[in-house]
Amino acid sequence: MQVYLPIAEVSVNIFLIIGLGALVGILSGMFGVGGGFLMTPLLFFIGIPPAVAVATEANQIVASSFSGALAHFKRRAVDLKMGLILLLGGLLGASVGVYIFKILKEIGQVELLVTLCYVVFLGIIGSLMFFESLSAITKRNSQTKPSKIKRHTWVHRLPLKMRFRTSNLYISAIPPFFIGVLVGILAAVMGVGGGFIMVPAMIYIIGMPTKVVIGTSLFQIIFVTAFTTIMHATQNYTVDAMLAILLILGGVVGAQVGVRLGVKLRAEQLRILLSIIVLSVCFKLALDLLLTPNEYFSIMVDVKK
Repeated sequence: MQVYLPIAEVSVNIFLIIGLGALVGILSGMFGVGGGFLMTPLLFFIGIPPAVAVATEANQIVASSFSGALAHFKRRAVDLKMGLILLLGGLLGASVGVYIFKILKEIGQVELLVTLCYVVFLGIIGSLMFFESLSAITKRNSQTKPSKIKRHTWVHRLPLKMRFRTSNLYISAIPPFFIGVLVGILAAVMGVGGGFIMVPAMIYIIGMPTKVVIGTSLFQIIFVTAFTTIMHATQNYTVDAMLAILLILGGVVGAQVGVRLGVKLRAEQLRILLSIIVLSVCFKLALDLLLTPNEYFSIMVDVKK
């Protein structure tokens, strides 16, 4: 069944879009990521213009993240105080990101920038995730005791310290704020929730317990991506409501399934599978940039004498 998307100006299969939304929702519930780092490139592949894909995907991230965060709230695995610090930085970063996006859209360079960002970030994150997961599996098989995360580093000696009781931390609010800023910029420019950067940063830089990281990440993602999509809709006019609704339908259900799967399955095996998917998408995007296009374009200047 085909449906026409007015803003994207293409026709797509309804069930394909809902299925993609469900896939991203599952990833959101399992890993505490918005899932946009995979969904946005997938939308490119089925013919959605990059500017529309980036802006519209934020809607789906809001829905799937809300669904996932609700499940973690029930388990009391969300640090609201930490989430608010991340959120303040995220809103600032999103404002900067939307402004950058608007300038690039006006000069016609959005597609190139977004694709390059995805190639770089997916390549780095996918590689790190793959080798870290492979190492964890090897240690598990050899019955080596896993090394504990170093809880006291230079980050914990910074000023403006606050007590985060849910995370059992007493640290500076500066690192979480700037992590939020970075995630906000990525949300606006790449159409992602930023969880694929925020989750490891919260664990390895801030030193948060893993049990509260995913829920706290999803809490922040809800509000930053909601703010981002409103900004894109009002300033860049690139949000396709029909596409967003179809993605949301799949995403909300998928997130609940993902939370249940994440509890039952081994984290190392799930991460290595996710890393392979991420690297595959990265390779496809890089290949599209390097291959000669089927159609050639030239710039012609009309000089009036």
